[in-house]
Order: sequence, then C-alpha cells, then structure tokens
Amino acid sequence: MTDRSDLELVRLFQQGDESAFNHVVLRYQEKIYWVARRFVNEHDGADDVTQEVFIKAYESLKEFRSESSLYTWLYRITVNIALNVLRRNKVKEFFRIDELFDPEDVESGTPDKLLERQEERTLIEQAIATLPDKQKAVFVLRYYEEMPYEEIAKVLKTSVGGLKANYFHAVKKIEEYLKRAHGTH
Repeated sequence: MTDRSDLELVRLFQQGDESAFNHVVLRYQEKIYWVARRFVNEHDGADDVTQEVFIKAYESLKEFRSESSLYTWLYRITVNIALNVLRRNKVKEFFRIDELFDPEDVESGTPDKLLERQEERTLIEQAIATLPDKQKAVFVLRYYEEMPYEEIAKVLKTSVGGLKANYFHAVKKIEEYLKRAHGTH
C-alpha cells in the first residue's frame, strides 16, 4: 500500500480502510515533526504537536475534499496547532537557528570565532522571538522551508500580497534588531 498515491490512501480511508491512515502517518510523520520542531524548538513539544496533528487529521480526513494536496493540508494543520501551542504557552523562542550555519564550520575555528558565531545565533533567535506570530510563521515557511508564497497562502489561508508584506517586515525587523545589537544603528 506504500506505493499508493496520497489521494488513493485518502479515498481508502474514507471508505473505511483504517490501515490507509497508518500509511499516511508513516509517509508524513517525520516531515510534520520537523515543521513542528521549528515552531516549538524542543523535541517533546514537537512530538506533542505531531501527535495532535495526526489526531486532528484522523478526525477530519473523512471530510478532506482534495482542494489542496494532502501534505499542504497536513502542513496547515501543523502550523495552526504549533501557533496555538506558542500562544498557549507564551513561548518566546520560535525555532532553532542552528541550520543557519554549516555544522562543519561551527566545529572548526578558533574559540573566539566559535563564541562569535554562538553570540550571533543567540541574537538572531532573540530577533525572531520579537516578531508577531504571523510574521514568524511567514518568515519560517518562506526562509527556512523555502516554500513558495502561493503554498504559504494556502497553509495560512491568506493572500500572497499580505504574505509578501509580512515577510518583508519580518526581515526588516530582524535586520534592525541586529543593527541595534551591534551598535550600528
């Protein structure tokens, strides 16, 4: 059944084949986990979000109408649940910044350079933590997930123009934060 398309799995599940949902979970659980991890910034929280996503998907898949791809639908659920978790817990940190830097690059270099890179990562994390939730979401999906604006619009259920404005403002705010932190503003 693993060679079946997403649409076939959805149809099978909608016709009562519970095992089709297991295949959907196996196909997407790792991707969903990593999306959640960018939002909640720690393993247990990302695991909880991932579980909640698949519970919600299980409860709602009977009504899935294929207006978007299954992955886009799951992604939208993930973003919404992760944002709710952030709001509920008033979490300030949004996601890990480690991916900004080459892991090999981080391991090499002088202690001064390593400390400098760590301080820069901390500043970037702080800058992102100051963004409003919507700007954070757009920034993550566009910059880190490299998702096209059209796909982000489906996930966040908003206009492409509004997304572009949110992304632009997020980048500007991060730049301004870094300039102030470095005393160049």
